[in-house]
Amino acid sequence: MGDRIQHRSGLVAPIDPAEFERLVAEALDSLPERFAELLDNVVVIVEEEPSPSDLDVMEDPNGELLGIYRGTPMTRRTVGSFRLPDQIAIFRGPILRVTRNPREAQRQIRETVIHELGHYFGLGDDEMVF
Repeated sequence: MGDRIQHRSGLVAPIDPAEFERLVAEALDSLPERFAELLDNVVVIVEEEPSPSDLDVMEDPNGELLGIYRGTPMTRRTVGSFRLPDQIAIFRGPILRVTRNPREAQRQIRETVIHELGHYFGLGDDEMVF
């Protein structure tokens, strides 16, 4: 299962890969403890660009896919079933293309992490403000 965030392209914000990963980690570290404690068997990774199969979730072919949740939402899990870790991918290239400066990129990274975690918790796009 994958979900999407769509935006139009803009200028590219200059953030190197190591700094981008640090900003993703910072976004995770800033989660309220009551939500962070609920995260189980999920990994958050940074990828440069979405794959062609990731892009299949896009409704607007001209939009940018900023992140994707790959897994089974908590609301659809069964007790005692074995499963591989869920995965949240944050896409560096698209985020840098839709932001104009490092501060805006940092805000967008945080919003994308929170949005994709919303899917992990079982929320749909229409149920989230991010």
